[in-house]
Amino acid sequence: MSDVNHWRRVVLWWLGTSIVATLLVVLFLAPILPPGNGSVEASGQVVDNTVLLGISTPIAMAVLVYFIYALIVFRERDTTAVLDGPAIRGDARIQTWWLVVTTGIVLFLAGYGTVRMLADGAGGGQGPNPIAKPAGAARALQVQVIAQQWKFTYRWPSYGGVETATLELPSNRMIEFHVTSLDVIHSFWAYQLGVKADANPGFDNVAYVTTKGPLTFDIHCAELCGVWHGYMFEKGRVVRPNQFSAWITQQRAQNVPATKSLPPYSKQYFPDPQRRGG
Repeated sequence: MSDVNHWRRVVLWWLGTSIVATLLVVLFLAPILPPGNGSVEASGQVVDNTVLLGISTPIAMAVLVYFIYALIVFRERDTTAVLDGPAIRGDARIQTWWLVVTTGIVLFLAGYGTVRMLADGAGGGQGPNPIAKPAGAARALQVQVIAQQWKFTYRWPSYGGVETATLELPSNRMIEFHVTSLDVIHSFWAYQLGVKADANPGFDNVAYVTTKGPLTFDIHCAELCGVWHGYMFEKGRVVRPNQFSAWITQQRAQNVPATKSLPPYSKQYFPDPQRRGG
């Protein structure tokens, strides 16, 4: 069989398997991957994962199909042969196409990632001055996430600087998280919201998220921060706006003594070096 016929077979097998595999991955696998659809940003991450899987599946199938075809068709059939098979020579045309296709894919993904980041802002935090802010960021509700061994607390500059032990957010609202730490390096991970931002002492790390409907979400510390790191997790809630208003009013009322004793609101806190660092 000529080389042309071999390549025609490989291409046909690759097309058939790629179409089937890509449809299965894009329609059934990608939509159920983390982090889900708990926020606009989380849904965007699912879309991004779908795009990446849709592109990588045909590439993976090309490698597998060629490997299996070569294993079956080009295997040595003479069981008594002790010599190596014939030398394999390079093909400039294949190498050229491989370079063109892979370069095009890399450039496309670089452009796609840049556009998505600039459009949606940062779910993972971009420091105190994000270069990518989503539309409407000026009207976002600010929430400061304060990490410490071994608990997250939350301060609300729009509500008198009250600090709460739990996190509730209004639905269908853009939130501007300001993530910082009082002692060591932590990481604020609101799983179903698609938010993960480092909490560093003396540093303000901004992350945006736009909530959807009512939801209970998991909050974890994703940075080894001491002996009780594994217990630094809790639940947060997205609730209807009227429920949030009632909750924050209650928090302000019951925390009046503590709020009076707190230092003025600041976007970063510098820890006392004498504090525990376990």
